[in-house]
Amino acid sequence: MKNERRGKEFYVLAAFFALFVLFLYGPLSAVLILSYQGPEGGLTFPLNGVSLHWFYNLFEKQAVGDFGASFRRSFTLGLMVMVVNVAVALLAGLAFRHRFRGSTVLFYTTVASLVVPSIIISLGIGVVFQQFGLKPAWYSSGFGAHLTWTLPFGVLIMFAVFNRFSPAYEEAARDLGATSWQTFRHVVLPMIAPSLIGVGLFGFTLSYDEFARTLMTSGTYNTLPLEIYGMTTNVTTPVLYALGTVTTLFSFTIILVALAIILVLRRRQARIG
Repeated sequence: MKNERRGKEFYVLAAFFALFVLFLYGPLSAVLILSYQGPEGGLTFPLNGVSLHWFYNLFEKQAVGDFGASFRRSFTLGLMVMVVNVAVALLAGLAFRHRFRGSTVLFYTTVASLVVPSIIISLGIGVVFQQFGLKPAWYSSGFGAHLTWTLPFGVLIMFAVFNRFSPAYEEAARDLGATSWQTFRHVVLPMIAPSLIGVGLFGFTLSYDEFARTLMTSGTYNTLPLEIYGMTTNVTTPVLYALGTVTTLFSFTIILVALAIILVLRRRQARIG
């Protein structure tokens, strides 16, 4: 059997992928390495010793910035967005399985915010809150601003899921005497559960690191991205790199937990099937 010769396209794509990996993980690798600077280390190479000093320093009271509180705000906001994103995307996916009056207008209205610059959305929401005499805050105006970013993605994902979902499963369940709720609970929901987890994870991730739509809507207290941005001009120690390493590991942990849950659900479905 003759080996197929690889054309120029393969090497072009391989080079592009190598550059992509370099630009994606190169800065992360630099941050990871520099976070282990010694107590006298700076923000650049070479390393001045190796230690966990800046990780310990991260959890101490900082002269500038508040890592702990800003992380808790971002985490809480991400969870709020995740729950609403999953619920609304699921309901929208179920609703749009059937044609109804105004569905086209509603769809384009939902995804319109994706083509509007994020900073304009943030500015507009902040101005509206001020006009109504309301004080912008991360849990109110910031929450709404994040939903304008995450909901369209969640809805589009669920549209794709239900477009490939065969109604034959539901018809079979009804033929066996199942009610509409039982059909949804025991047939539809287990089959789309991995997709719902993906929608939730996507919504949490987009909210957790969102900067532009939080800038004008977070109010007095910063979320973690805003806190990091504000500290870049004031903090001159590798504690920022330690924070970057911790938040990166946290993000990967969330992804691994979600993948583990999806794997468990698929194995359970395989045993049932």
